[in-house]
Amino acid sequence: MNTITSYIENNKERFVNELIELLKIPSISADSAFKNDVLKTAEIIKVSLENAGCDAVEICKTDGYPIVYGEKIIDKNLPTVLVYGHYDVQPPDPLELWNSAPFEPIIEKTELHPEGAIFARGACDDKGQMYMHVKALEFMTSTHQLPCNVKFMIEGEEEVGSANLATFVKNNKEKLQNDVILISDTGMIAKDVPSITTGLRGLSYVEVEVTGPNRDLHSGLYGGAVANPINILSKMIASLHDENNHITIPGFYNKVENLSEEERAEMAKAPFNLDAYKKALDISDVYGEKGYTTNERNSIRPTLDVNGIWGGYTGEGAKTVIASKAYAKISMRLVPHQDWEEITQLFKTHFESIAPDAVKVKVTPHHGGQGYVTPIDSIGYKAASKAYKQTFGKTPIPQRSGGSIPIVSLFEKELKSKTILMGFGLDSDAIHSPNEHFGVWNYLKGIETIPYFYKYFTELKAK
Repeated sequence: MNTITSYIENNKERFVNELIELLKIPSISADSAFKNDVLKTAEIIKVSLENAGCDAVEICKTDGYPIVYGEKIIDKNLPTVLVYGHYDVQPPDPLELWNSAPFEPIIEKTELHPEGAIFARGACDDKGQMYMHVKALEFMTSTHQLPCNVKFMIEGEEEVGSANLATFVKNNKEKLQNDVILISDTGMIAKDVPSITTGLRGLSYVEVEVTGPNRDLHSGLYGGAVANPINILSKMIASLHDENNHITIPGFYNKVENLSEEERAEMAKAPFNLDAYKKALDISDVYGEKGYTTNERNSIRPTLDVNGIWGGYTGEGAKTVIASKAYAKISMRLVPHQDWEEITQLFKTHFESIAPDAVKVKVTPHHGGQGYVTPIDSIGYKAASKAYKQTFGKTPIPQRSGGSIPIVSLFEKELKSKTILMGFGLDSDAIHSPNEHFGVWNYLKGIETIPYFYKYFTELKAK
């Protein structure tokens, strides 16, 4: 692997330009208006895998958007790494908060990224991180240094719950057979503090609808006499947390894993500057469940958050109306052992029970997934740790992430293999938000580090 740095140096401009072209395509899976763009992106990924050295690449149809599958099998007696990623992206809204057009990528230098960062929707989540693996394969095949077999499974529905991935995995177990699964859809603690994500939270995502009168009403003629769905919904949502920011749904915490003081002490060793955290978010103070630190609140504790709320008149000027309906989208991040379907039912039962008779309530589950914890004594983890040590010069810190990748627990259940989460993004990359970006240094560092994972995994597997 001694040629990896020179290979990147000689090709870095092309690597960046290829990613920029990929980021120009608005592959928004949540909005059917962008269907053709999503399909176009799948075709581009197919060509990219072929150019990188895969011997067989196909676009596999599903009931939704297709999955791009590719493989390079050099010896069936050698280990196989399965790379998972996604080519769809989040909607860019609110557009007015972007400093540049979300699908017109630009490179700008920042305090954290003096070498430049690529600003665009999907830059970090997940096109940039997924494409690192494509370019790492290109290096290994073009320099004849691929030490084992590799398979790619790149989907187009991750941002909308991977509804069709489970069916694909269940129907293609032999095709997807592997020794370890490698994903880069997470982050690391800092540019100079590499880390490996060892835990992910699960997810339950629902939409609620509160209906009052059978039509919008004049707020003067009817105000105070009939229930206002927006007022009612606001009160119901507010009641879901108590004064200690503890979630009030009965049974919600029954299966929550409480980490020991020793484990919490190990987590606390990760470098964290609270003042810098608050400054980066432009907030005066943090806020969350009583009795836990910031890093514990966003990783080992479950949460409930309103992701969107609407109803009535929201246009310019005034319209004195009591809306007939009010809506909200709510997500619950779950910790290992909490079953997302059980939590969804607990939410539905509780939310319906706290509604006054003056309104009707409808709870619609959208999607969800289980949490995941991977052991740090596995061959895959050890290989990843050695890879980071090789390129960063220091041993990575294991950390649990607050995010969710619901399909990880599915992979272990169906494919019987562990997942290693080698992320190269940073918390400040603004994924899912306006001005999402990915440092050029981080992107190239990922391409440099990934081939070492293959090298060390193959060596450790042979022992």
